[in-house]
Amino acid sequence: MRLNTLKPAPGSTTVRKRLGRGIGSGLGKTGGRGHKGQHARSGGYHKIGFEGGQMPLQRRLPKVGFTSAKAKFHAEICLHHLERCADSVITVDSLKANQFVPAYCKWVKVIASGQLTKAVHIQGLAVSKGARTAIESVGGRINSN
Repeated sequence: MRLNTLKPAPGSTTVRKRLGRGIGSGLGKTGGRGHKGQHARSGGYHKIGFEGGQMPLQRRLPKVGFTSAKAKFHAEICLHHLERCADSVITVDSLKANQFVPAYCKWVKVIASGQLTKAVHIQGLAVSKGARTAIESVGGRINSN
């Protein structure tokens, strides 16, 4: 098999109808658009969601939800990720350097997910209650300044 010999399976593709090419073609004169009206004109069609002047559905329904612009600056990190961090003191900058959190991140919170077996020293990170007990139980330290 060669790339220049590949063809679609027989019957899978059909030749498109050429519109407005005479009476004998079956789609001559009006080209399948019918007589007069908005759809017969060139460029004559309404925008997406237009309902003939009736208030469209997307404007009748209430707005729902909110996406905070600040949310992207916050990140969560699990206990088992702290295990893989080789730095002696774990800070936001060290997590960025090891690519555990995005570079634009400003605030990081440690959550109690996974296991922690080695003692870690955490500085400047928010820590959940469960994560705090897990870190302190293996001999780790937390400085929240």
